[in-house]
Amino acid sequence: MSQPFETAPAGVSAASSPSATSGQPHATDAPAAAAPNFGRVVAASCFGTAIEWYDFFVYGFLAPIVFDRLFFPQLDSMTGMIAVFATFAVGFLARPIGGIVFGHFGDRIGRKSILLFTLILMGVATTLIGLLPTYAMVGMWAPIMLVTLRFIQGFALGGESVGGLLMTVEGAPAHLRGLFGGLIQAAGPTSIVGASLAIVLITRLPEEDLLSWGWRLPFLVSLLLVALGTYVRLKVEESPTFKAAEQHRDIAKVPVAEVLTHYWRPTLVTFFICLAETSFFYLVAIFSLSYGTKTLGLPRNVMADGVLYANILAMLTIPAFGMLSDKLGRRPMFLMGLAATALFIYPFFLMMGSKETALVVCAIVIGAGIIHPMMFGPEGSFFSELFDTRVRFSGVSLGKQIGTVLGGGLAPMIAASLLAWSHGQIWPVIVYFLVLAAMALISTVLVRETRHRVM
Repeated sequence: MSQPFETAPAGVSAASSPSATSGQPHATDAPAAAAPNFGRVVAASCFGTAIEWYDFFVYGFLAPIVFDRLFFPQLDSMTGMIAVFATFAVGFLARPIGGIVFGHFGDRIGRKSILLFTLILMGVATTLIGLLPTYAMVGMWAPIMLVTLRFIQGFALGGESVGGLLMTVEGAPAHLRGLFGGLIQAAGPTSIVGASLAIVLITRLPEEDLLSWGWRLPFLVSLLLVALGTYVRLKVEESPTFKAAEQHRDIAKVPVAEVLTHYWRPTLVTFFICLAETSFFYLVAIFSLSYGTKTLGLPRNVMADGVLYANILAMLTIPAFGMLSDKLGRRPMFLMGLAATALFIYPFFLMMGSKETALVVCAIVIGAGIIHPMMFGPEGSFFSELFDTRVRFSGVSLGKQIGTVLGGGLAPMIAASLLAWSHGQIWPVIVYFLVLAAMALISTVLVRETRHRVM
């Protein structure tokens, strides 16, 4: 059995891990065959995860376009853009908290109940954003309420983004974990396509209608989607791997404490990889919206269309690269993806700076539709394979959510600040990303291949 580190599996001390000394899988490991009703689990996980990501990304796409005028009209253009990205980052700052809280209960009481709760919580927060009064109506209370609801969104996603993945990967056939993990990851761009379509439609409204009522519609749609998602998730069973752990009483008392003491190395690997992967995506798919429209003066529909096309492609490339990782391994796919990001980040901004519609759209499609999926596709199976069942929810959550906060969550705001500091020069943004990519590359080289590991 291949292990990710030279010592005990997933960073556990040899004394505490049966597989470290015997070479045999844990008694709680999942079977190689798919779990019963696995198709229903995959469908429910994909649908619910897509809904939650839709809720989260609708905010990310709409905020750079109108929120500076709706909630921060007292600020100048550049400061308003930074303020909008700061509220965007709040959702990411809440994700580690949600990851720790929901990871604890996910490892203690199971995956299914956590997924139901996070779905409902996200839906309520998103719907309330669509009902918010603006700054013109209630003054400073408007951004305060916006930030609060954005925090709740991030808190819920901290549990959902790992829970739905584990429900699927833990029940998948061992030789197809990359493929099915990629399918759940593809729920992200699927929801982005939905969010992008919503934004494309409303941005074609007259400016006055967009600012008065049009911006609310994508948020209010969430209420119906969450009702459907809740119904679907009520029909699935608990993860077979977790049920086996319960049977053998292999449940951690304080999972996060065990992660910090015995699983700190796989947690760091997860952190550094997420740091670079999410930074790249949010630079090419979120920061570029504001950079393109406000700095380069590009039409906002051109930017929105580019994101839409990229994510339509990603719906196919993410599971494809996940499946490829079942053949080639997780590490080779990540290393290829990281190398591609480092090579492409400078040409990406050159293509943006050309202001040619075809080149701008092509830049976004290559970055978010091909290069990012090379990392995002195998990520779900790779991270899950780094941890044992008893702490898997907490371990993946801790590394992934903190990495996502300091990577994707802060990337647009840091990039906007660097742009302001350099008076519109893009080179500091490129250097910033290259440093993150280098750290992720070193982390990936140091970890062993995991695709043959029995979970």
